[in-house]
Amino acid sequence: MDKQELAEKVVDTMFTNDPFSQWLGIERIKVGPGICVLQMKIRKEMLNGFSIAHGGIAYCLADSALAFASNSHGRKSLSVETSISHTVSIHEGDTIIATAEEVNLTNKIGIYYITVTMEGNTIALFRGTVYRTSKEWF
Repeated sequence: MDKQELAEKVVDTMFTNDPFSQWLGIERIKVGPGICVLQMKIRKEMLNGFSIAHGGIAYCLADSALAFASNSHGRKSLSVETSISHTVSIHEGDTIIATAEEVNLTNKIGIYYITVTMEGNTIALFRGTVYRTSKEWF
């Protein structure tokens, strides 16, 4: 199996067993070794008391992109540190896209930057560090 096939198989397996990402309505746009692009539409039940999307919603999309990108090499990886900066509010009906890119990968640690956009504009910046276990997916 080549690297692309492995990445797709890992993410397929993860997504199938991830009811939260499914509940969010996440769609996989692109998956590859160390990269992942996801999108989702903001629904009414995702809004807070200000009638804007709860900050956790963009965070969750970015976190799922981190999980898929960091595991795509075939080794089970777990986040150890994450952070997000929100730059624009999002509303019901908006579609947001999270693009995860691998910045650094070692035997034990991976660092990823995830940009969340809407209509080409950045709405959140997310950074994630993962610990790469020695356990293989398959």
